[in-house]
Formats: sequence, structure tokens, C-alpha cells
Amino acid sequence: MAPPSDRDALPVLQLDAEEFEKIVIAELDELPDDMVEGLDNVVFLVEDRPEDGSLDLLGSYDGVDLTERDRYGFGELPDRIILYREPHLAACASLVELRDEVHVTLVHEIAHYFGIDDDELHRLGWA
Repeated sequence: MAPPSDRDALPVLQLDAEEFEKIVIAELDELPDDMVEGLDNVVFLVEDRPEDGSLDLLGSYDGVDLTERDRYGFGELPDRIILYREPHLAACASLVELRDEVHVTLVHEIAHYFGIDDDELHRLGWA
């Protein structure tokens, strides 16, 4: 998911990884139960930036979505939902805006887990 601001913008907010992770956890706790109850073998991670070092990506889903799973089961590595701290900080001007953006990013990436693609997320207003 791309941030709404200029990709080369310097972060206005300054939050270390621990403070940002607390916001992610709080926003996860705010998600509806029926959204998170269906998650199985998924870990949520916070990283500073994507591998390419850009500020263009707020989050990513790394795994096999539910609609594509065939013989998925015991012993499989967990799927990963990753939120990128620095792109979020660069895209947001306040803590309120940051919380909202983290919330949207979580919903967006969880939707990918359930097999909802970017076109549908755009149509629903979550992209």
C-alpha cells in the first residue's frame, strides 16, 4: 500500500520502533473480532523500511492467501503481515493521522490474507 504523500518526504513524526509497535498493537486490538478471528498462522511484524529502502510502501502481506491454499497445514511457516515504520512516519503529520493510517494498512494487508486483491480494496475504499 503506497502512502498518500511524496515518497521522498522526510518524516514529520519521530517515533522509535517500540513506540510505533505500540500503536500497531493498539490498532490491532481495535479491529473487529470477526476480522482477526479467522487469521491462522500469521505473524505481524514491524520493520523500518521495505527491502528496497523506499518510503513508497506502508505494508505488505507475505504468504499464501486463503483462496490459494491447497495443502496448507502443519509445519508451514507463518504468513507475515509487515508494517513499515518510516514510510508511515513520512506519510503522516500527526499521531491521529498515523493511527488512522496504521489501521487502514492493517485492514488492507489482512484483506490480502483473505484473498481480496488491490482492485477490490480500491473499490471498497481501503487502498
